[in-house]
Amino acid sequence: MSNQKFMRMIIGCLVIVAMVKYFFSPSSNKETSHKTHQIIQGDKFWANQRIPQLNLVHSQEDPVKKEHTDNTEAQPEKKETIQSNQEESEPKIPDDSPTDPLKIVHFDLKGAAPKVKYLEQIFPLLSSLGANGILLEYEDMFPYEGELSILKSSFAYSPEDIEEIKSLAKRHKLELIPLVQVFGHMEFVLKHEKYFKLREVETFPNSLNSLAQGGMGLVQDMLTQVMKKHPEAKWFHIGADEVHGLGESEDSKRWLEANSGDMGKLFLNHVTAVGRFMTKLKRGIKLILWDDMLRKVSSDTIKESGLQDLALPMIWKYIPNMDVKEIGSYIYKYEQAGFKGVWFASAFKGASGIDQKWTPINHHLKNHLQWQKVITSMPQYKSVRFRGIALTGWQRYEHHTVLCELLPVAIPSLAVCLQTLKYGSFDAKAQSEAQRFLGCQIELSKNEW
Repeated sequence: MSNQKFMRMIIGCLVIVAMVKYFFSPSSNKETSHKTHQIIQGDKFWANQRIPQLNLVHSQEDPVKKEHTDNTEAQPEKKETIQSNQEESEPKIPDDSPTDPLKIVHFDLKGAAPKVKYLEQIFPLLSSLGANGILLEYEDMFPYEGELSILKSSFAYSPEDIEEIKSLAKRHKLELIPLVQVFGHMEFVLKHEKYFKLREVETFPNSLNSLAQGGMGLVQDMLTQVMKKHPEAKWFHIGADEVHGLGESEDSKRWLEANSGDMGKLFLNHVTAVGRFMTKLKRGIKLILWDDMLRKVSSDTIKESGLQDLALPMIWKYIPNMDVKEIGSYIYKYEQAGFKGVWFASAFKGASGIDQKWTPINHHLKNHLQWQKVITSMPQYKSVRFRGIALTGWQRYEHHTVLCELLPVAIPSLAVCLQTLKYGSFDAKAQSEAQRFLGCQIELSKNEW
């Protein structure tokens, strides 16, 4: 009998608990639902944050988005950052909205490329010294995939490394500009037997035969892979300097014979085709190319090609006694060709000798003092604007040549050059700042070349 009473007591307790839960849970559920709704809607916190969208592959549906489709206000769909190769769209003229000129440090990765851990240490220093961008010349250090995997070095950065580099650049407010060669200096590609048939000169791997079947497709595949890793990039450098041997392939000779021997047009046809491809690949992308191949081409020929609506020239000169008037003539020519902006390129290392072991600081300082004169002269050009300067740091002259001085050796030179651009000269204040950041004295008299 006692067991029966005990069982009745347990059942009674369960009934009471169930009744309490039934009568009091609605308000609790309602409150929880309200709080959840606030989080989903954003309330006053999430609505003010810039949360990146999930990058879903294979057209997978975002499960979070699917779950809340009926509970949240519809948001405008974010357009694809990179368009399909086949998508038709009008080329986007580079944006000329007012921005301060960039001071970007060039990392030449074709020899003794720095590890990510080193970049983690150097990026904050660059930012402190006045740089606000970096130019990454990938060469064979990019993690190419698929058929292009043959191009990457055994020491190439991994996809995770690329993401870390991008994160470091963003953290230190450095605009990251990728650089991929599309015409000259393609040794890292054309050295492979698979691509021998795409050489402009059969015995040399320097330059691409732009008329060879498969040449443009190769360039497009390379650009597409790099662009997919940099969908946020505002600027992209397509190289195109020193196209040695241009016009020597049988394809080029036939084309030149049919086109009055116009070497300039042969060059322009390829770079404008690359430019149009890039503007379809990424709407609004602003392109840069080295200017040396344009120096011998008339402004009228450039204008007829339409290149001025696709890219901006980067005028480069690395010598200490640079002729400012000569640079002025190039600027005037590009203004006449219709370019709305120009870039400049100096050098803080790797341009004083093919096998240089140490960096002659005074050599590079004088180069920057000359460039400062050019920058100061820019207001006289009414329709062309100074967009920025790249402080180049060459590791090799070409893919197969010996190393120049290594990057760590050149950091004092970089500090001097950046401070010179910041203050307009390397005066006492600039020197004091450079020495403070470096933690050592700089004696220019002992750094003559």
